[in-house]
Amino acid sequence: MTATTIAFLVIVNALAWLVIHLGFAWGGTRLPADRFNPDAWWYRPRAFERKGRIYERWFGVRRWKDLMPDGAGWFKGGFRKRGLRMTEDAYLERFVVETCRGEFVHWMVLTAGLLFFIWNTVDVALIMVLYAVIANVPCIVIQRYNRIRLRRLLDRKTKRE
Repeated sequence: MTATTIAFLVIVNALAWLVIHLGFAWGGTRLPADRFNPDAWWYRPRAFERKGRIYERWFGVRRWKDLMPDGAGWFKGGFRKRGLRMTEDAYLERFVVETCRGEFVHWMVLTAGLLFFIWNTVDVALIMVLYAVIANVPCIVIQRYNRIRLRRLLDRKTKRE
């Protein structure tokens, strides 16, 4: 492979990732909120998550989650998830739904990594898939962790009332 070919592939792969990230993020903001049911099988907490503790202990999510960018604010209609802005039930319930939307978008971006097998050699495509995992799994972890915490907060509020 020539230096020109390598440079061309680097540019194509970088642009492809940019289009994939922004495209799925933009598309995700356009989907109706009722498509993201927090009680659906995909979004429900799992026993192995141990009420979010696995994310705190194994991943140390509390230490780094605030360092991650929140792309939702880049698009009209996006719901910013960097910190709680209020504690009203309707806002918290919307936040829970938006964590589902965010998780969905990151799963879609991650699976889009398989597209890189179309124009890359297997070794380069595997690097692209590795990038997809590194770039999206932390975001998925944050969405799941926050959803568990928000639901716990809503449950506590409901019990107090």
